[in-house]
Amino acid sequence: MPLTADLTSADLNEIRQSALGAADPLGVAADLAHSAEAGRLADPQDAGLALSLAAEIAESRSKFDAAQRYADAAVTAYGDRDDSPAAAARALRARILYRSGRADEANALVEPLRPLLTRYPDAAAYVTAALAVGGRARDAERWLTEAVQAVVAERGVTEPADADDAGVLFFLLQQRHRLRHALGLQHDTHDNLAERLETRLANANSGAAAAPATDLVFWPRAEFDRLAERTDAYGATWDEHRASLEQELVRQTAAGRTGLALLPGSVDALTAQAGIGGDPVSPENRAGYARALATGTARIAWPPERNGACWCGSGLKYKKCCLPRSRG
Repeated sequence: MPLTADLTSADLNEIRQSALGAADPLGVAADLAHSAEAGRLADPQDAGLALSLAAEIAESRSKFDAAQRYADAAVTAYGDRDDSPAAAARALRARILYRSGRADEANALVEPLRPLLTRYPDAAAYVTAALAVGGRARDAERWLTEAVQAVVAERGVTEPADADDAGVLFFLLQQRHRLRHALGLQHDTHDNLAERLETRLANANSGAAAAPATDLVFWPRAEFDRLAERTDAYGATWDEHRASLEQELVRQTAAGRTGLALLPGSVDALTAQAGIGGDPVSPENRAGYARALATGTARIAWPPERNGACWCGSGLKYKKCCLPRSRG
């Protein structure tokens, strides 16, 4: 599909959800790379994100030469940035190098990321995946164990009061727990803690003070129009859908919740969640899809600046678009 000019962060998140279901995903990857290189992004700072996404799409189709070009360009675009997206891009580049049989180069790229796990735990999934592809899953488990131990030592406690308080520790525990399960390792105290915190988070999210994940799934305009042919569960119109989300986010803010974000949805992914013969728009499938989105990395941070681009991807300023919808 041809991409429009001035792609926003919301556009890129939508593409991340839908690209693999597109008729020509490699064409989408090439268009993303061209948009980044030609300055066709609403925010030039998103160049690294667009190129990383192109690399992941090409990698998923085993087009490793193209994936490597895009990943190299993503790392270059991030330059000296010392943040989570930049760390994830370097880990992605290492993963593709491993897949291409260039282990020495990959090792040299991934090793400096080891001390960053406690600073950017959301990039830990990329580091873990890179090491696993390189046949170093046990190294990844050791790195995550050391990161967990470092955070526990820094906090001076072995068990936070709840999952929200756990923060960095909770994310690292989740990554480590999943990896150890994949390796078939016996549960240890950190695995048990990960399960306890996951249970507490699930219980907290089922309470009245927190909305279920389904209340935070955002359907970009094109996806909403497709979905509206089958259900009005997310609103009768796109305006109603956006207003409902804005009002829910404001409600959660008033309840004291922070770090809120929207979960961009894809009709193709919702359909795939249902499986053959399943009903994609059944309440059970929609809830399961929302839970899957909530554990992923595709998120639209909320709220944006008043004069910044609106979170819905309309291209309008937030104060002129979805901000007033909270008063409905």
